Amino acid sequence: MNLKPLGDRLVVQPLEGDEQTSTGIYLPETAKEKPQQGEVVAAGPGARDEGGKRIDMEVSVGDIVLYAKYSGTNIKLETTEYLILKESDVLALVGS
Repeated sequence: MNLKPLGDRLVVQPLEGDEQTSTGIYLPETAKEKPQQGEVVAAGPGARDEGGKRIDMEVSVGDIVLYAKYSGTNIKLETTEYLILKESDVLALVGS
């Protein structure tokens, strides 16, 4: 992937949800919920404060994050779908 986010933006590869419910019913593509969890594959250098000083990002490449359901912008590069979102749209880190 040749994509470098700017400022406090992240490129996240959404992790697909389950295709089967806990009771064993398989869900069609149209019934699946939009994923809210993904892996950070690229991170920008961070935002700047009023003085122009760089604010370090709390999220780094490889982190698994939870993000708001309808946040960010979906893009597709070759055959893979990604989500570009701001660090402020990240709700939590998973397993850290």
